[in-house]
Amino acid sequence: MTYYKIIDGEKYDAAIIELAEKLVDGQGDGRLSVDDAGQLIQAVKDGGTYTDVEKNTMAYVRENFNWTDAADEWFRTEIRKWAGTK
Repeated sequence: MTYYKIIDGEKYDAAIIELAEKLVDGQGDGRLSVDDAGQLIQAVKDGGTYTDVEKNTMAYVRENFNWTDAADEWFRTEIRKWAGTK
């Protein structure tokens, strides 16, 4: 697997995009749940820093995947708290 996925000329973290796709593929109503958001945040945290590529990737995931309201709110709160320590 390559590290980056290019979509419309933009560079994204391939592992995070593939995880989001796997989480919604054939699951429930196709929305990302709080549990899914937890898996995504762990994927972001795996390198110990919140890189620009990861920020852009999560912006893409937030815009292009359906989230439950609770998952969206939880993810935004948790990523802000974590990124604020980096």
